[in-house]
Amino acid sequence: MSDSSKPSIQWTITDIDVGARLVEALVQHVKANGPVPISYADVLERGRIMYPHDAVLGRAVPVGIRPKLGFVSAFCVAGGFPDLSCLVVKEASGTESVAERSSISGADWSAALAQLDAYAAQARAALPRNLKPRKERPAEVAWYAYFCSHREACAKVTSEDKKEIVNMLMSGLDPDTALRRFLAAKAEFANAS
Repeated sequence: MSDSSKPSIQWTITDIDVGARLVEALVQHVKANGPVPISYADVLERGRIMYPHDAVLGRAVPVGIRPKLGFVSAFCVAGGFPDLSCLVVKEASGTESVAERSSISGADWSAALAQLDAYAAQARAALPRNLKPRKERPAEVAWYAYFCSHREACAKVTSEDKKEIVNMLMSGLDPDTALRRFLAAKAEFANAS
């Protein structure tokens, strides 16, 4: 992976896998609607419709979407394609520039999709070897144990938030790191325009 495509924060396998699904969902969105903005929730829903049996995508929540969009952006930049992630906004408002829209409309997205699997495989191979992925049930048990012993730190975590944290635990993060990363994403989400 080139330096320009490396994430500013460490991706997890979930970020890569959901990010790849979002690339496909965004390409479908552009083909169906043109390069118009799409909300965090709507792009996740479009991905779920495309992949109804993808449990990780099914648990993804808008508040945790930024690292996944980071993957989308890095993929587009690495392949020389316009950045699809610029279409994804907290709430669709139509504020993207005409230049961005025309470059997205004119891109060869079939060529991009042909490169997606190889890019995702390369990103997975670059993950730290110390990440030990878990199955869903062990991840939920690990979260519950952490939650019980850190109730004050977890006081503002909702049941919807838990889905994203469990995804991070399934990706191999430890509960403390997953909680810190999630709380940072939640703060960034709250401040997004």
